[in-house]
Amino acid sequence: MICVSLPSLVATKHKSMSQQTLTVLLFLQFTFFISSPVTSLYSPSPPAAPFSQTTPDPGFSPRAEWLFAHATHYDATDTLGGACGYGDLPNGMATAAISQALFDRGQICGACFELRCREEDTDFDRRWCIFGASVAVTAANFCAPNYGSDAESLGGHCNPPKQHFVIPIEVFEKIAIWKTGTGNMPVQYRRIKCKREGGMRFTITGSGIFISVLISNVGGMGDIVGVKVKGSKTGWLSMGRNWGQNWHVNALLQNQPLSFEVKGSDGIAVTSYNVAPKNWTFGQSFEGKQFEH
Repeated sequence: MICVSLPSLVATKHKSMSQQTLTVLLFLQFTFFISSPVTSLYSPSPPAAPFSQTTPDPGFSPRAEWLFAHATHYDATDTLGGACGYGDLPNGMATAAISQALFDRGQICGACFELRCREEDTDFDRRWCIFGASVAVTAANFCAPNYGSDAESLGGHCNPPKQHFVIPIEVFEKIAIWKTGTGNMPVQYRRIKCKREGGMRFTITGSGIFISVLISNVGGMGDIVGVKVKGSKTGWLSMGRNWGQNWHVNALLQNQPLSFEVKGSDGIAVTSYNVAPKNWTFGQSFEGKQFEH
């Protein structure tokens, strides 16, 4: 007679049940793997649309709703080309320095705004607004914050989160009557399309393989979100924003005609082929196509 202790019998029975359970689980997992498509585990992202095929948002309207801000003025002798890189802009172009809340690290450079005086019961009240008047200005510089002053004081008018425009005195006086003590004007503003004469301007600077291009006189939305350059010996090369509307790429592009593809903030792209001739040199400017107004 063979004697088996109760604990041994229970252990044997438990081991057998564990093996059966493991077998069933493995079977179910194998069956699920065979019946499930592989793509359910690895779903590749759809390929991005080519740069030139980007289409504008059909619901986008450059004439957006009026928003609230303030504006002060600067003298005509002050320079205003710094933070966007434009330098001397054409005579008659109304430019504005804008606060950090609007500047967006230079992304907004070149954008156009419509301003009008806002009537309210403050030190600058309705007695000083010119009824029905508005002006168009181009974002061309940065109004730096002054953290040594409170945002509610005149010295801190460009401090976050305030939306502020610094405009030429002659533009200021087209929408309001200026007098001492009323320089901080309440305004309403909205984005509008830019109307430009001629084509976009491409100014090429740099040295060796470092190519920098300042893009100015941009119509349409005015601000740029993407630039590509192509030589006759290269494909399309994406350029990075250096600062303002200066874009750069590291590539040997000398002795090649250059083409540019420029994408506006509304998603529309314009391609200008062979803008710079084969014998271009650093420091030269060239004219390309233009966005529709």
